[in-house]
Amino acid sequence: MNKNNQKGVTLVVLTIAIIVLIILAGIMIHIGTKSIQQANLEGLKTNMLLIETKAREFVENASFDLGIDPQNATDEMKTNAQSELNGENKGTLVTSDDGIISQLLNIGISQEDIDSENVYKLTTENLEKMGINNVESNDEKGWYVIVYNIDDTTAEIYHTIGYDGKYSLTDIEQIEL
Repeated sequence: MNKNNQKGVTLVVLTIAIIVLIILAGIMIHIGTKSIQQANLEGLKTNMLLIETKAREFVENASFDLGIDPQNATDEMKTNAQSELNGENKGTLVTSDDGIISQLLNIGISQEDIDSENVYKLTTENLEKMGINNVESNDEKGWYVIVYNIDDTTAEIYHTIGYDGKYSLTDIEQIEL
């Protein structure tokens, strides 16, 4: 019998095929990791934008309660404005004895904002009452925090875990992967 007629895969061909498969697997892992990072970033942005939309509604109502000239608002007007921000299920006012203070200072929220009673921590329940479901806000997953400014009717949203060293919505919106 003729031994030259045998068919099969040589060791060189098998080695080349394995190397090509390893290279393809490495590329796919990189693409998959990047896709997961992009999805996580987009999810965080979306949650923060939803919270910002609701928070702007609250701060606009509060600003309306101050009247045309906020500098000359009466105490009653100021009380009404403040109640718009800290009404039921709109978040918990962060005070100086709150355990989250050090986290907030580390992510860029000022002590002045905290002392001025402009900072509110949102729980998962608060988010659900706002109509934002399936979003967790707690110690484990990170807290969503709103910093209100009634004078210019703005609300900045923060997340205590953030993404890539960025914690405010303004900063997170600038991230591109």
